Amino acid sequence: MNRHVISVLVENSSGVLSRISGLFSRRAYNIDSLSVGTTEDHRFSRMTITVCGDEQIFEQIKKQLNKLIEVIKITELKSESSVCRELMMIRVNSIESRSNIMEIANIFRASIIDVASDSLVLELTGDRNKIDAFQNMLEPFGIKEVVRTGIAGLERGLK
Repeated sequence: MNRHVISVLVENSSGVLSRISGLFSRRAYNIDSLSVGTTEDHRFSRMTITVCGDEQIFEQIKKQLNKLIEVIKITELKSESSVCRELMMIRVNSIESRSNIMEIANIFRASIIDVASDSLVLELTGDRNKIDAFQNMLEPFGIKEVVRTGIAGLERGLK
């Protein structure tokens, strides 16, 4: 199965997210990640949806999305022609190993955003592989909590 990242420009009105997620669930398509935010024009929002499936499933998803009145434009964000990033915040046990964790954070260009007596909260932005590698490097220190935003992306170049 292929991973597809879809950018969907929609009207910024209540219920749109519910209708789109309902469309996926009614057809038993799983959403791997979903991020939504307003655009430069407050009348519109952009959804970045990640799904797994073959080309037939992906084409069906696009057709179903196009049927919704609130959907303005659908674009597949292919890796060679787009920039996609994810945000992760991670709380790590730091009682005995704070300096080691800080070195790993520097290597990955992560930011320390909170310091407590027994833990650090770090923030990292990057592609899925970078985020996964960072998390794997921190596992030996004891991960207490992880939150990830899901993918947000834009096409490369000017439109």
